[in-house]
Amino acid sequence: MTLLITVFAAVIATLTWYNRKNDDLKIEVLCFMYWGASLMWLIDAIFEFAELKADYFAPAAQDMLNDAFLGLAVVALGLVIWVCVLLIKDPKGSVRAALKKSN
Repeated sequence: MTLLITVFAAVIATLTWYNRKNDDLKIEVLCFMYWGASLMWLIDAIFEFAELKADYFAPAAQDMLNDAFLGLAVVALGLVIWVCVLLIKDPKGSVRAALKKSN
C-alpha cells in the first residue's frame, strides 16, 4: 500500500510539474521526494517478497491498514516539507512583503 500511494503521489506531482506554466511553486521538490520514497518502498517490497514468497500477496487487513496510514503519512510529510521549502525560498516574495508590511 505504501508503494502504491507514493507512486500515485509521484505521478500526480510529475504531471503537475510537466504541465506547469512557471517554476514558482518548486514542484520538482515534490517530484524528487515522492519518486525517492517510491524507490525506497519498491526496494522494500522486493526484499519482503524475497523473504515471504507467495505470502507477500496475501497480507492481513491490519497490515494493509497500517501500510495505508504510513503511505498517507509519507505523502503528508512530503507536502509539509514542500511548504517549508516554499516559505524559505519565497519565490514570489509574498512572505518578505508580509514581514515588511507588519513592521
